[in-house]
Amino acid sequence: MSFSPNSVLVTGAGGFIGSHLVEDQLERGRRVVATDIDLSRLSHLASSDRLQMAEVDLQDSGRMGSLLTGVDCVFHLAAAHLDVLKGTEYFYDVNVDATARLAEMAHEQGAQRFIHCSSVSVYGPLSEWPVDENSPCEPDIAYEQSKLEGEHAIRKVAAHTGLATVIIRPAWVYGPRCPRTEKLIRSIRRRRFFFVGGGQNQRHPVYVADLIEAFNRAVDNALEQCETFIIAGPEVVSVRQLADAIATELGSRSRIPTLPKSLVWAGCLAFETTGKILGREPPFSRRSLKFFTENSSFDISRAKERLHFTPRTSLRDGLRATLDFYRETDGQS
Repeated sequence: MSFSPNSVLVTGAGGFIGSHLVEDQLERGRRVVATDIDLSRLSHLASSDRLQMAEVDLQDSGRMGSLLTGVDCVFHLAAAHLDVLKGTEYFYDVNVDATARLAEMAHEQGAQRFIHCSSVSVYGPLSEWPVDENSPCEPDIAYEQSKLEGEHAIRKVAAHTGLATVIIRPAWVYGPRCPRTEKLIRSIRRRRFFFVGGGQNQRHPVYVADLIEAFNRAVDNALEQCETFIIAGPEVVSVRQLADAIATELGSRSRIPTLPKSLVWAGCLAFETTGKILGREPPFSRRSLKFFTENSSFDISRAKERLHFTPRTSLRDGLRATLDFYRETDGQS
């Protein structure tokens, strides 16, 4: 049976993807409860009478539980992922324990569907590709491991409660308001970008609007109790092709240098060590290095078949829209 909620809760609503999802749900005429520790990205929506904003930590079960009253569907996007200075326990507290509690409370409050945003990082370093939902998961860093354990926890809650649950594993998501994309654009424009090991590793980007469409299809379609879907875009490109495409759109003709992976890896370790001593986030980490050195290519046949999802935004169109946004905001800085 198809499902169309009247009221939704979005965790991580102040983030890149979450802010786009909130905009989309409001456009669909739904009441939206937006939660995050910082909701400044939603300030342009504050006047909406269908939007309730609550700056709350996901681990605050009391407040999170009260916000679930009357909610039909939960989009769970909040996660611990950026802070490499915090220990492994932090990732598990948020990505596993708090996630499971949220799903349990959603069921108790009468929510009918729970959409959990995981990540393709649960697969760890890929030895073969393209990867699909049945490929083995072998994550090798704390964030990735906690995201996989979070999926396991969600499945247990779904099995115990009967809550209709969908797990979405997005590939690299890009688009307006994406900090990683804007940082990449800025570094190329300022000629501070370099390839690691040649830049031939593959990436499988998905434009944010296409991911939002996948979320909606996960809500709208009749599915089994707990299903998992990889969501990726229409094209697989190398990091070199990606950087060259951005440089072309920027009108840059400069040659991008290449550094050996071993040197950059050592630099990441030094940055992380110094960051921990100074209590500051490092400018580059081993996790961010993975984007420039590891391969990722995905088979989205299941999403096409079960969700009737087809990514529609080409890399060229998506980059142009992102660059237009960047130029309008701070691209001249």
